[in-house]
Parts: sequence; structure tokens; C-alpha cells
Amino acid sequence: MCGIVGLFAKSTEVEERLGAHLASMLAQMSDRGPDSAGVAVYRDPVTTGSSKLTLHSADPHERWDELGAVLADEFGGSPEPHTRSSHAVVVVDAEAADVEEWVRVNRPDLRIMSAGSVIEIYKETGSPREFVRRFALDGLQGTHALGHTRMATESRVTTEGSHPFSTGLDLCLVHNGSLSNHNRLRENLRREGIEFQTENDTEVAAGYLSWRLREGAELEEALEGCLRDLDGFYTFAVGTADGFAVLRDPIACKPAVLAETDEWVAMGSEWRALAVLPGAADAEKWEPQPGVVYVWEKARV
Repeated sequence: MCGIVGLFAKSTEVEERLGAHLASMLAQMSDRGPDSAGVAVYRDPVTTGSSKLTLHSADPHERWDELGAVLADEFGGSPEPHTRSSHAVVVVDAEAADVEEWVRVNRPDLRIMSAGSVIEIYKETGSPREFVRRFALDGLQGTHALGHTRMATESRVTTEGSHPFSTGLDLCLVHNGSLSNHNRLRENLRREGIEFQTENDTEVAAGYLSWRLREGAELEEALEGCLRDLDGFYTFAVGTADGFAVLRDPIACKPAVLAETDEWVAMGSEWRALAVLPGAADAEKWEPQPGVVYVWEKARV
């Protein structure tokens, strides 16, 4: 089944309470996805020439401070990672690709959740309500965010198989539905240099978008390509450094609702996820049309 939520702040008041609002929305989707939960939050942009990576360790005793010191010696940047439960955010004075390669070679036990200038991804197995508490989402500020609660039907319940999936800088995707041609598409994308860390079909969709964007497509164009190249049924929510986008397949059998006020834009798999937001009763509400791309970005609001 799975549940999706998204929130785009149009005011400083919403930015300051982004995490609290996201937590309330995610909790509403708990029974749609009790197996795991995850969020992508866009916040605290790093300076030009620096990169921000979110890392995950399965070791509850991970010495993040030691890793931070090693990375600072190797690349420059902050030696003190910001930890949040099983994850840590590190900031380095280097290209993200160079740091990602270093982690893969020197710390293959770590999972790179996201990389870019503003994105942070946190995800774990277990109840979404417990995830909200464990990761202290209430205290996060930011410009926009996506969230997902998963009912695993296509692969095992693991941290790696949870949503969101990130396959490009500041890019992430959450998905409700199922793709039927993901194995063949994965093979084709690997030949194009796109790397995958799981067997999840959603990661393939994220990889497809990364490939299209790398080849010069705009976000809307890349999403429109999904209608041609991805077989199956889906509701996608895609996050970028500037905002987020929503797309339903041409049949649109997976539910979704959008709403907008002067303070925010939000989406959810059900209205109850949006009803917890301030001013929701007076928001403009509609169901996204099948096969239509909806985009909200800072430059457009």
C-alpha cells in the first residue's frame, strides 16, 4: 500500500516548523506502511565547493567522530558529523563523487543515503511513529521535504530497501505502486553508468530520472519520459534542491491528493495526511490528474 507525504514551505513560519509538520503528516500514514519509514529534508545548504553526505551505519556503536576527523584530514571540512540515530551528516570541502568513492573503498560497511548541497535522507525499519520519535523530526527546519511509509511487497524489509531513494545529487524519489519492467531497465541503466545498491524497483525509477537529467532533460521532461519508459502503476514524488514534483501513471490507480495555501503546498496519499497542517480546512484541494506532472520550485512560487 505505502504512504507518501510532501511539504513545500512558502513562508518562514512553515520553514521553521517543517519537521514538526512532516512528523504529523508521516504519523497519519502509519497504517499504510508499518514496515519502515523515511524522509528527505532539504535544509542548511553548504557553501560553494563543499558537499553534504548523509551516511548510515548498522553498528549502533559507530564512532562517527573518528570518521569525521578522517574525512576532514582527507578532504577538509567539518570534523564533527551531525548525528541523528543511526545516521550522520558530514560536510566536506570536496566534490561529492570523490567522497562517495572514498567511502565505498575505505568504509564499504556504510551506506550512502544522499549527497549534494542541501539534501539529508533518514530512513529505518519499524513503525513510522517510532521513526518520528527516534529521529527527532520535530526539531528539523527546512524549505521542503518528502516522506514515505512502506508496506513491503516487492522486496525484504531492510533499511536499504526503505524510501526515499537517492541516485543523484540532491535528487530523491518516493513511490507508491509497482514497476513491471524494472529488471530490464536496471540492466540498461547500468550500461549508462548508473549504480544501484538494492533490488528495489523504486531505486530503478530514481536512477532513470538521474540518467535523464544527466543527459540534459529538465525535471518535467524527465518525468514525462516515465510515462513512456516505465511500465506499471505508480505515484511518484520527486525532490530536488529547489522543490518537488508529483506524477501519477496514466491509469492512476494509486491515490494522491494535493493542497495549497499562501503558506505551503502539500501532497499525500490521503487527505488525512494534509488535514493536520495549519489552514488545511481553507486550502485549495484537488486530485492530481493521471499522467500530468506537477512541479513546485522556489523560482516559481
